[in-house]
Amino acid sequence: MAMLTVQRKFQRLTLVAAVFLAAYVLLNRTTLYPRDAAHWRNWEYMPTSFDWRNRPQAHPVNESTMTRLPEGKPRQLLAIQYLFSHDGLTEAHNKTQRARRDAVRAAARRSWATYRNHAWGRDEVAPQQLVGKDTFAGWGATLVDSLDTLWIMGMEEDFRDAVRHVASIDWNNATSRQCSLFETNIRYLGGLLSAYDLSQERVLLDKAIELGDMLYAGFDTPNHMPANSFHFNSAKEGKLGASRHEASAAAGSLSLEFTRLSQLTGDPKYYHAIDGVKKALERTQNKTSLPGMWPVFVDLQNDFFTPGTSFSLGAAADSAYEYLSKMHALLGGLDPTYERLHTKAMATAQKHVLFRPMLPDFSPTPTPDILFSGTVLSNGKIIELRPEVQHLGCFAGGMFALGGRLFGREDHVRIGEQLARGCAWAYDSFPTGIMPEVSVIIPCEKDAAQREDDNLAPCAWNETRWMEHGERVVHLPKPFSAVLDPRYMLRPEAIESVFILYRITGKTDLLDTAWRMFESIKKATRTKFAHSAITDVLTTGYTTKTDEMESFWLAETLKYFYLIFSEPELISLDDYVFNTEAHPLRLPKSVSRR
Repeated sequence: MAMLTVQRKFQRLTLVAAVFLAAYVLLNRTTLYPRDAAHWRNWEYMPTSFDWRNRPQAHPVNESTMTRLPEGKPRQLLAIQYLFSHDGLTEAHNKTQRARRDAVRAAARRSWATYRNHAWGRDEVAPQQLVGKDTFAGWGATLVDSLDTLWIMGMEEDFRDAVRHVASIDWNNATSRQCSLFETNIRYLGGLLSAYDLSQERVLLDKAIELGDMLYAGFDTPNHMPANSFHFNSAKEGKLGASRHEASAAAGSLSLEFTRLSQLTGDPKYYHAIDGVKKALERTQNKTSLPGMWPVFVDLQNDFFTPGTSFSLGAAADSAYEYLSKMHALLGGLDPTYERLHTKAMATAQKHVLFRPMLPDFSPTPTPDILFSGTVLSNGKIIELRPEVQHLGCFAGGMFALGGRLFGREDHVRIGEQLARGCAWAYDSFPTGIMPEVSVIIPCEKDAAQREDDNLAPCAWNETRWMEHGERVVHLPKPFSAVLDPRYMLRPEAIESVFILYRITGKTDLLDTAWRMFESIKKATRTKFAHSAITDVLTTGYTTKTDEMESFWLAETLKYFYLIFSEPELISLDDYVFNTEAHPLRLPKSVSRR
């Protein structure tokens, strides 16, 4: 009897010890385990309440004819990043960059804390009213869009809490009746895939697969062109249809995410869907009224018809071009189509869309060697350049440089640098230190000795020509002739190109350029608790805020600032390709240092 009592006491003590040990493990999970997501899962995966994968297709694809990912070992691609060496860099230089990086992370922590405390699980936070709002179907756009930023910046506790929330997202529970296929793809699907590539946390891939299956329904149309207006009930019933007037970017900016999903899952259906868009781009590229480029809007319903007359690297077209060279990299160079598409498009853009501004004399300093991207109107006979400069178009510097390095075109790397420095120069030109959303710049005029198609030749300043635009130019920096939209919306495109050019060229003066940009943005957009878009970059002194902080502030703008001041090995351009929302996707490739 005494022996039995001792055994029971021992069992109780063992049970108590086990409980205390379990509690200790839970409380100290992050210190007991290394930074390995598989070891610190403490969330429950909740599947979406509608089974998109097994939804009957109205226009089924024959699996036997489905296009698979290209087979074979990835080609040995040319190295993209500059071969950085710390030789010649002083400790003071490195210390300065670390301090700058930490200042960017402080801004990110501050912005994230405001979202977390006042809008957790909502799409955005209003940084002045401190309330949440839903602008992208209510699944938590800022939260999902920021996952990889949290990981990259070492905000592990915040990342873990965000993943816990992601595990419970129900894609069938939206705050709207429809969503944008394009926006949902780049922000949500891209965010999940990138965070999975970085952390290897399985629940992120599970949620990406769920979302991918839902978005795949957007291709269940009579001609299998994507329906960007994704009405949930219509999608469930197989009643979606592609638009007759769709932004080319909406159709052309699904390829990276869908391809990566096929690579990770082995399911070819996602890649097959976007390969149809690639074939349409290839079929129509030389048939537009500006051969080599596609109009800003296309008719997807009628076999990718391209009757439009407006061509641009800016809004509604931008990432359709951006994804061409990046798809070449993501596929390891195994599909030569993307190189051909990119090369033709960039040749046309260089010839017609890019231009050199007429600049005043900067003596005794050299006149900046800069270019900008405008808009072209073409009916197939008459080609007219409109020198409208969009902040959205500032990504083009990075695109030219990246493609130039991938395809051995150093002249394109040079053009990319001229474009990137052009946007940085535009930042410096305005009172806030930030360029506007849309402005007009007087371009150089061609003289009799120049070729008709030469938009890039330098020219002398002509004061009379500038003043011909009237009184409105008096208050504008030269050579701007108009500001059509004076807002700054916390956009990333200018720093995106500066970051890429730094990683490609290694030119350290770009670090100082980036810091000036960050300091100006921080000063002009800072609110009591976070940062907000502003109404007018021409303002001197206090800026008027719009009380908007879109998810790309954390997902893109601050991430690019953080990375440019970080060690170049962090998210190397030879290891990752960024989607248009700055989500790095891992490259399955071989790199040559040739």
